[in-house]
Order: sequence, then structure tokens, then C-alpha cells
Amino acid sequence: MTVRIAPSILSADFAILGEQIAAVERGGADLIHLDVMDGHFVPNLTIGVPVVRSIRKVATVPLDVHLMIEEPDRYLESFVDAGASMISVHLEVLPHLHRTLQAIQELGAKAGVAINPSTPVGMLEEVAGMVDHVLVMSVNPGFGGQTFIPRSESKIQAVRALLNRQGNSAPIEVDGGVDMSNAAHLVGAGATILVAGTSIFGTGDPERAARELRQAADAKARV
Repeated sequence: MTVRIAPSILSADFAILGEQIAAVERGGADLIHLDVMDGHFVPNLTIGVPVVRSIRKVATVPLDVHLMIEEPDRYLESFVDAGASMISVHLEVLPHLHRTLQAIQELGAKAGVAINPSTPVGMLEEVAGMVDHVLVMSVNPGFGGQTFIPRSESKIQAVRALLNRQGNSAPIEVDGGVDMSNAAHLVGAGATILVAGTSIFGTGDPERAARELRQAADAKARV
């Protein structure tokens, strides 16, 4: 099992963002996670296409873009053009989810579905065979630094079982409150992409924090 670490720039210092991205890459980051929020679907505003394009110029690993917005279809092409390798859209806002996932894939990016803590896993049933990844939110989206919701571990297990039933080996990504204390448990539950913001960028030494999170995840993956 290969586990990937995806530091979330939501918790980074934007005044030195290029330096911080370089630091987590030295620490073994496999992806850079970018949270795009519109102030409607979630109660916060963050970044848009220009920031993604700028980060693509300095990052050497793929960009994992999480669209926490009400009308993702309007912006898919722009984000892929800006450098997104992976795009996650929220099931909760899309009445035509198949079409959106297909559109992402046709643009050449990996298509993922994100689900909020209160969204039942069964809502993924109809798209489980076509997704490239599933993003399980382990906090209510909108802000960094929140406390991990314990039930998320069993939710990851349920998503893994659903994907397996559909014959889909797509990875499960977990985002929210991920740190050294729960990384091994999350990998044990079936997560293979760990998104971490505060526990990496909030430490004062993001390179070391990324390396330690990777070590904790890899230790469990080898068991």
C-alpha cells in the first residue's frame, strides 16, 4: 500500500508560500492540496484560478484541487488549465454528478467526489465505479484547524468497502484534523491520501512535520 501526503496550503503563510511549498516537498509531500471556497457552499473565501496557476509554477508535485463551491462545472476547465492534476467536487451540490466527473476526466484530470461528514456513504453508490478518488471530509468544511470527527474512521472503511464492491481500487483521501495522533488509524481504515494543514504548516517547521507524518503513515502501510 502506498500512502501519499498532501499538505493543505489553507494553513500556510501566503507571504512565503513558495518557500513553504518547497519545504513540504523536501519533507516528502506527494501532492499540494488547494482548498477553493466560495463563501456560499462553505462560510469562507479562499483562493481561485490565479493562485493555482502561480503555485503550479513553483510546485514540483501534482496539485490536488478541492472545489468547495456551489457551481463547480463553470470552472473545471479553468482549474485544469491552471495546473490542477486532481479535482474533487462535492456530491452535495451536483444534481448531475456523472456528467461533472466525466467532464473532469475528459479535461485530463483525475475526478474525485468529496462528501461532508453528514452525507451518507450510500450517496456514492451510483458513481462508485467511475471515480478516480473519494475525499472523505473528517471535519465540516470551511476552516482549517478543526477537530477530527472520530466517526470518520468507520466512514472511510465503508467507502473502501463500497469501492471494492464496484471493483474500483481508487484511493480514499481524508481531509480535516489529520495529524500524527490519527494518521496510522486512518491508513488502517483504508485512507491512502492524507491531507494535513495545521499539523504541517502550523508547526513552524513544515518540512519536518511533513516528514514525520509520512513516517507515521508509511509505518502503518507496511504492517
